[in-house]
Amino acid sequence: MRLFVRLLSALLGLALAAAGVLLALEVGWGWWRPGRGPLFVPWDDWRDRLAELSWNTPEVRYLSIAVAVAGLLLILAAASAGRRAIRLTDPANEVSVTTSPRSLARLIGVTVRAQDNVVGAKVTATAKKIRVRATSRLETEGELRPRLLETVSGLLDDVPLVRRPKVSVVVDSPKDRR
Repeated sequence: MRLFVRLLSALLGLALAAAGVLLALEVGWGWWRPGRGPLFVPWDDWRDRLAELSWNTPEVRYLSIAVAVAGLLLILAAASAGRRAIRLTDPANEVSVTTSPRSLARLIGVTVRAQDNVVGAKVTATAKKIRVRATSRLETEGELRPRLLETVSGLLDDVPLVRRPKVSVVVDSPKDRR
């Protein structure tokens, strides 16, 4: 969702910049040639059409409802795109500490990759679940998985998390495929 909000904000920024450039061109054209009509935008036609409308016409009501719905959708998109911080225990009453899922995943990944017979590891972390996918060429999943679970659990004991996430470890090994 964060990607959507970033793309949407970039598009809205570009649209506002284009509207600003268009307005500047129109104002410059109006100052340079005051007696002639507009350069690109038919301002006079728009003014005449808007003068015919009142607040009670269906077009104005439908447009206001559409703008309100679009605004609510934008608010919901922005609210759901917040940072997914993982809470740590507070060292004092006035201090709150969080970490990002990426930094927790990096910490666990470095620890798992440092283990014997682990060739590589991919770790994803959220506040609720940690997934470790390790690769080994010398040990099977049955041999390596309990040791990695113990290593990750020991590491999570040292990290002062408010809520302990579930840990799942999967080991890919060529020995298991034989």
